Amino acid sequence: MQVQGKVVVVTGGANGIGRALCERFAAEGAACVVVADLEKDNAAKVATAIGGEAYGVDVRDEAQIAAMVQAVEGQHGRIDLFCSNAGIIAGDGEPWHATSAPNSTWQAMWDIHVMSHVYAARACLPGMIRRGEGYFLNTASAAGLLNQVGDAAYSTTKHAAIGFAEALAITHGDDGIKVSALCPQAVATRMIGDNKDGGTAGVDGVISAEAVAQAVIDGLAEESFLILPHKEVVDYRAHKAANYDRWLGGMRKLRRKFGNPKL
Repeated sequence: MQVQGKVVVVTGGANGIGRALCERFAAEGAACVVVADLEKDNAAKVATAIGGEAYGVDVRDEAQIAAMVQAVEGQHGRIDLFCSNAGIIAGDGEPWHATSAPNSTWQAMWDIHVMSHVYAARACLPGMIRRGEGYFLNTASAAGLLNQVGDAAYSTTKHAAIGFAEALAITHGDDGIKVSALCPQAVATRMIGDNKDGGTAGVDGVISAEAVAQAVIDGLAEESFLILPHKEVVDYRAHKAANYDRWLGGMRKLRRKFGNPKL
């Protein structure tokens, strides 16, 4: 896919990777970039700067996503590319068990990292299937292919996000629907907070959101299912598949080295 002339929606578009995607899509000549975010005022600022449109949307609410999709399709006739990008991070917390995070954190992660992708696809698929074309870019994480030390809820839901993206690609590839899963490691956004080296996710360096956006442009052009801004992830996945027990041992060693991450 080339973004030029396309109608694009980006959730979580007011900050970080989402903002960089919106800015890059506009620079690539998208017909319209819709900036959707819970932070409506910030979404409006980004939209104004790039000549796009802004929607205040809580991606945990299916009705809000459906209403936005209906409005965009009503105005522009279609959505060519829907980027489910909104995400959060929390950490396991004391006493740093894999079960330490409260149920509210697990539920929020599930709603934002998985169900929001389902809601977007449910709203967009009918129009895309009628046209015989459409594209979903679902932001997951390298944690969805590997793991995030110290954040079981994040890791688990990002794995689920990959699973749903695979299901979309398998089920609807013959309908002309393309799917990519964006899986970076550490990115210099407010998500990593004061942890400027990125912690365990930053062992291969912290890259800019703009670098992620470049990887997305390249990945969309190639229509690659996996978009990996950190190329080291290719080798890590291979090591994991080749010897799961050895890989788990290596991850435990990484946890011992860094201790309990203060995300």
